[in-house]
Amino acid sequence: MATARTDYVAPWWTYWLHNFPHFNFFFQTVDSTFKPEEASYQQSLIILACVGAVGLGVSLLVLAVYVVCLCCCRRDIDEDTKRPDTCCVTWVAVITGLIICSAVGVGFYGNSETNDGVYQMNYSLYNANRTLGNINNLVAGSLGNVETALKQHLERLDEIFSTRPDYLQALRFMQLMVNNVIRELTVLPDINKTNFDLAAIADQTAFIEYYRWLIYLLLLILDLVICLAMCLGMAKHSQYLLIMIIGFVILSLILSWASLGVDTATAVGISDFCVSPDKFIVNHTKDFLSADVAHYYLFCSPNLPNPFQQSLTTCQRSLTTMQIQIQGLLQFSVRVFPTAERDLLGIQRLLNSTEFSLHKLTALLDCRGLHKDYLDTLMGVCYDGVEGLLYLSLFSLLAACALSAMLCVIFRVWTLMGSREKEYDDIDEEDPFNPQARRISYNPRRSNTHSFCSYTTSLGSQASLHPPPQSTSSVVSPPEYMNQSMLFGGTPRYENVPLIGRGSPPPSVRWPYGALVSLV
Repeated sequence: MATARTDYVAPWWTYWLHNFPHFNFFFQTVDSTFKPEEASYQQSLIILACVGAVGLGVSLLVLAVYVVCLCCCRRDIDEDTKRPDTCCVTWVAVITGLIICSAVGVGFYGNSETNDGVYQMNYSLYNANRTLGNINNLVAGSLGNVETALKQHLERLDEIFSTRPDYLQALRFMQLMVNNVIRELTVLPDINKTNFDLAAIADQTAFIEYYRWLIYLLLLILDLVICLAMCLGMAKHSQYLLIMIIGFVILSLILSWASLGVDTATAVGISDFCVSPDKFIVNHTKDFLSADVAHYYLFCSPNLPNPFQQSLTTCQRSLTTMQIQIQGLLQFSVRVFPTAERDLLGIQRLLNSTEFSLHKLTALLDCRGLHKDYLDTLMGVCYDGVEGLLYLSLFSLLAACALSAMLCVIFRVWTLMGSREKEYDDIDEEDPFNPQARRISYNPRRSNTHSFCSYTTSLGSQASLHPPPQSTSSVVSPPEYMNQSMLFGGTPRYENVPLIGRGSPPPSVRWPYGALVSLV
């Protein structure tokens, strides 16, 4: 009976995920034991994967309700409100961008951790596959040497020593030892089937992991591009850019919720395996591995005997006995039968090579090498792999919520841009404070009668001021500063109006010091 495991302890998050409720399509409770071949267990993982679809539906429903409320509230906005408050929208956009950037950082870490765990698992599987392949080659080579070449030499020696019963008796004893070696090598496990399974699992896992890593990398880059594009669209007030951003945000939202469902189902399934991996492996290798062999490699405890030790010892003793017999025949029979020397030396070489292969086989069949690969596989899958999937699930959840909030911000920005365009459409062109009025070209024919800074209109607004009488001979052209003002600005300076009414020069004119003294 195997002792308790002391070298591998499943992490706490695998137990937490293992305790997730498992339901089939009829919402009946399913045993959480890892049984991927059963339909009910597969249905429970599909139900967990549908969590992403439920989250996507809730997000779209909330967005639809928000858009409807936004349209209804837009109709109730007071038309006199010219500049709506955008502070809340700005802060929500900033917080949303920060959350997405933080989620992308978490996603990069989770993607790297998952990739490291899968890489460690594949490396251990390939290493174990190489070990099993070497075992298979050694067993096959030893059986080939003993069954074919060694028997051929013994048959020829039997013909040569046909006249010597004592030598024939030694040959019969050697044939018995050969049969013992063949029998003990045959009882070894079916290495070919185990080798094929490990190679197939490693290759398929590496193929899936490559595309999983690439898809997540593209999704992370897409979220960063969406954040930058949203900032650019809000700064440029570009509706076309916002439309494009809405499309990419919806695509990223769908991918985020889908990845959340897939990651959750995968993490729960792997956690079910990590909680009791030994039981699963023993049940699925019982067709070609006995229970004592499986426990020997899974636990590798000093208290567990090596199931191959007896077979290896028998083979070693048989080979040693045959070596002694060959040495005796070489010493006594070659002088009488010189033709037997070639076959005896051939048997000696085969025994030496078989014994060397047997030593290597003994080292490879020891549990420490394969057990280390098994532990490395569990560490890569259950620690780094599941931990990375949890971080990726957190990234998907944060990104999905932030992208939903981003859509709300974009819809609000869209309405604010529409209200701002309506505000500019309602501006009176005759308003003197309208910036567009300054772009109207100046008409010199109207400057003397309708100019805001003309002499008569300035006095018309001041009833107590009267212009001094002027004779026709004293009529002079308009001041130079007014011509320059109309030349460069299109209209005279408004601040000069009261100064004209008092007959004073404008502030922009600098009087010489001598002229100022004469006036005083």
